[in-house]
Amino acid sequence: MNEKVGKILAIDDNEDILFALKLLLKNHVELIQTETDPEKIPEFLSQENFDVILLDMNFTKDAISGQEGFHWLTKITEIDPDAVVVFITAYGDAEKAVKAIKSGATDFILKPWQNEKLLATISSAIKLRKSKSEATDLRKKQKEISAIQDQPFHEFIGNSTEMQQVFSTIKKVARTDANILILGENGTGKELVARALHRNSLRKDEVFISVDLGSIAETLFESELFGHMKGAFTDAKKDKPGRFEIASGGTLFLDEIGNLSLPMQAKLLTVLERREITRVGANKPKFIDVRLICATNNNIHQMTQEESFRQDLLYRVNTVEIHLPALRERVSDILLLADHFLGIYSKKYRKKIKGICAEAMKKLTQYQWPGNVRELQHALERAVIMSDSDSLQPDDFLLSVRNEKVAEIEIDTYNLDDVEKNIIMKVLKQNQGNVTQAASVLGLTRTSLYRRMEKYGL
Repeated sequence: MNEKVGKILAIDDNEDILFALKLLLKNHVELIQTETDPEKIPEFLSQENFDVILLDMNFTKDAISGQEGFHWLTKITEIDPDAVVVFITAYGDAEKAVKAIKSGATDFILKPWQNEKLLATISSAIKLRKSKSEATDLRKKQKEISAIQDQPFHEFIGNSTEMQQVFSTIKKVARTDANILILGENGTGKELVARALHRNSLRKDEVFISVDLGSIAETLFESELFGHMKGAFTDAKKDKPGRFEIASGGTLFLDEIGNLSLPMQAKLLTVLERREITRVGANKPKFIDVRLICATNNNIHQMTQEESFRQDLLYRVNTVEIHLPALRERVSDILLLADHFLGIYSKKYRKKIKGICAEAMKKLTQYQWPGNVRELQHALERAVIMSDSDSLQPDDFLLSVRNEKVAEIEIDTYNLDDVEKNIIMKVLKQNQGNVTQAASVLGLTRTSLYRRMEKYGL
């Protein structure tokens, strides 16, 4: 124990013992509190969060049974179930030590003690307390998350007929293992639908793995989805399971499936047909059991007609299709969503904003929202940050005009890369850096625009 860590409460009827403990521990722990009267234990525990409690087993003169210690151990654990109690007594024996541990004590130290052993015991007890506290915090968080997740479609805000149809479909298909294809523009909440399907399915206690296929390079496709063996290629320094293998037993969400090239589509189709994967560099296939959910913002049915997406793969992934409406198609939900995000960001940024004025509401409902709910969320966050009044005003919302023509750009080069870079920079600037809106203006997917931005160092 090189640094002062931990808060200790020592309870013993012998003041000399307490003095010796204080003298020994004061240079090793953050706080050492001593007391001769065990009746004061509840008061101490209400005032301070102790890491370790050193507890005498006998407080009555000539008592050797240890019953008083066990009595107070029970009281302590009733007050703090995560308490770490170390019994300390001059009358220890193996039988009482075993009983102490079974009753909830962490350890047992005999008087007179060896200083090094006592310090080592307290150090271990402090670490145990930290682990218990972390585990308790984690359980609380998981309980809170579960409580939230038990609310049907808690992420979705919408009273429109269009969204009610989406909710109805989710309820019907969630508890099946049917493959689902979610269609909708960027920003409509396709992953939220996928997570709702998983959470309401029979696989809800298993993993949910999300994969953005648009961000996986073709050369890494097999390795990322199916895994690889050590030595399969230059950078394969150890065995690595793929996303299918990790998701086995649970749900696998493949986003941007419309971005797959035909060769990758063929590999994916083979896996879905055989229900098994073979890691790169391996000879033996592995059975996989996943509930597959896919999504795309592309017109995938048109792609099959143009033969840029395999029809047999489409049949595999779309047992049921869920169409997510664009925000402009459910105008009645705009103000509901805006109010929801206003509440979130007013709290986050500690702003006392009561609402949205009538003119601002009109501005929001008349806007086309090319970036859909994601764009609305971004707009509300920015408005809350920039607002100086107790209600959001029209000027707090800087909304781009989707059909606005890009201003003339002077071309001083005929290098296509330079021209493309300049146009992207111009559109990003016009849309205040909103990639979703810029991609819409440029006629690109968000992923495609990100790739070009990375290419040009933007």
